[in-house]
Amino acid sequence: MDREEMISRFAKFLREYVDDEGNEVYINRLKDLLTVTPKRSLAIDWAHLNSFDPELAEELLNNPEEAIASCEDAIQIILREPPLLVERDFKVHARFYNLPNTLLVKELGSEHINRLIQVEGIITRVSEVKPFVEKAVFVCKDCGNEMTRLQRPYENLVKPTKCDACGSRNIELDVEKSRFINFQSFRLQDRPESLKGGQMPRFVDAILLDDLVDTALPGDRVLVTGILRVILEKREKMPIFKKVLEVNHIEQLSKEIEELEISPEDEQKIRELAKRKDIVDAIVDSIAPAIWGHRIVKKGIALALFGGVQRVLPDGTKLRGESHVLLVGDPGVAKSQLLRYVANLAPRAIYTSGKSSSAAGLTAAAVRDEFTGSWVLEAGVLVLADGGIALIDEFDKMSDRDRSAIHEALEQQSVSISKAGITATLNARTTVIAAANPKFGRFNRHKSLPEQLDLPPTLLSRFDLIFLLLDEPDEKIDASIAEHILRVRRGEAEVVTPKIPYDLLKKYIAYARKNVHPVLSREAMEEIKRYYVKMRKGLKRSDDEGVQPIPITARQLEALIRLSEAHARMRLSETVTREDARAAIELIEAMMRTIAVDEEGNIDVSILEVGKSSKKLNKIEKLVDIIKNLESEGDYGAPAEKVIEAAKQAGVGSKREVEKLIEELKADGRIYEPRAGFYRVL
Repeated sequence: MDREEMISRFAKFLREYVDDEGNEVYINRLKDLLTVTPKRSLAIDWAHLNSFDPELAEELLNNPEEAIASCEDAIQIILREPPLLVERDFKVHARFYNLPNTLLVKELGSEHINRLIQVEGIITRVSEVKPFVEKAVFVCKDCGNEMTRLQRPYENLVKPTKCDACGSRNIELDVEKSRFINFQSFRLQDRPESLKGGQMPRFVDAILLDDLVDTALPGDRVLVTGILRVILEKREKMPIFKKVLEVNHIEQLSKEIEELEISPEDEQKIRELAKRKDIVDAIVDSIAPAIWGHRIVKKGIALALFGGVQRVLPDGTKLRGESHVLLVGDPGVAKSQLLRYVANLAPRAIYTSGKSSSAAGLTAAAVRDEFTGSWVLEAGVLVLADGGIALIDEFDKMSDRDRSAIHEALEQQSVSISKAGITATLNARTTVIAAANPKFGRFNRHKSLPEQLDLPPTLLSRFDLIFLLLDEPDEKIDASIAEHILRVRRGEAEVVTPKIPYDLLKKYIAYARKNVHPVLSREAMEEIKRYYVKMRKGLKRSDDEGVQPIPITARQLEALIRLSEAHARMRLSETVTREDARAAIELIEAMMRTIAVDEEGNIDVSILEVGKSSKKLNKIEKLVDIIKNLESEGDYGAPAEKVIEAAKQAGVGSKREVEKLIEELKADGRIYEPRAGFYRVL
């Protein structure tokens, strides 16, 4: 098909194509381009072209460069005709989308070279926007002759070797007369969920030109239409080429979990399932059926999988809907196994181990781009799992510097980067489910949780649910676990068959997260309010104490709301009922009773927020005051015997307790020992 015929066929299609209501689709789109948008692109649906002129649609796929140029010429013809009659020079790009086949990055092969293809993937890095010379004008400095050379963004600069008129080699680029457009490169990678276990994600570099630049960020899932080009590897002398995608159209796929195809039959099954009276129990029992017990933990994980509802207030403030879960426990209680199961069950989940993850690997890294040589951002786990779930094992083995990178992602749901001259904020609306081991191997019931965890209290308090998985001898439970493990190993299918089939549960979660947005009912609000006020009122106030123990704070109140919404979502209900609120209260109450109880058996959130109970904080303050007052008693500071005696009289505790507190103060750097047996306050 020659160029003239293609132009006339495209012009006919753009003029005459109408939709079911008889509207001139593309004439109207061109009118909108002229009046409304500053963009210079006409988006054309390939399916429309195929229904109007199948031969031309086929030609577009096989010979895209000629076809797209012909279409842009046809657009210029139409712009100068009635009803548009544009007199000024108005360049419009033809952008094609909705091609018949969608490929994954790993499926790109030599048969696709110079063909128009549609690729789906996730963007992992984006370069800065640079000018690209589309039409280069070279001037001979001896005779003034001008020579024009058209350039391609994926090839080296095409430059005349000598002047066409006088043969002089004294030639330079005239920047004024040349035509520049914006250029940006990005890296497209296979989506994590499209890979089967153990496969390496493949990637392809892609080029954006003109008005397509800055349309996507790292972590975005996109559908890209473009021409696959090949360029010779710069370093190699071998005849091996590198793939580059010249992008024609880019479309962002929805950020929500909707990669799963849910057919009308599936939807009917999901709706039927939601009508079951025991739906919540059935979902909980279907999570990791090969692991015996841990029902309360599985329920917490199920609530995190469904998640609460994110709210955006009129003033732009965002309230997160994701609930983060931390599993802490003895070795061998199937923490990692639970995480592994969730990684396969959740529709969008990325699993990583804390020991091998750096701060840059979790958030975003600045790397030098091979294509342009400039610094670019590469998205990490929390950004890639945006709108899904990040599972971090061995959470306690991470270094403090790496762990601090997670703080912002947990609360603000974003990741801010300032590296290599790049300052950016990326979305990380991610549910984090993490697993950690106690500092000393096994958990000690007589010590508080923060003392035994290598995690700062600021990070602990950001988790809505913290579960302790203890391995304690109990004849009845041990017999059940042994029986269960033996039956699983023997291959008894009924032991590990979930109540809800695996694929259906996966679709159920995706459907609930996408379509169900529960709202709190008055009864649920009253229930949560009553619990919050009752817990705060149950405080015994005494005048002699400084810091008061606080059983619950607004942070736990927010957690209660999120968990109540998640519980309603599990039932596919649009309303949060009193029962949902009670289920959330039960979970939070059970958690607080396990991990946030002070020396006297009262619930005290300070243990999570600060790392020490209010009672202990008061004792420490008293002890510091005593040391301060006794500093003048000895030549080198407060003598140890007098400090211990005064502390015992002030009711700080026994000699052993006081000595322990002194050691802690020394470790924290609040007091020092100028000479053995004497203390001074720093």
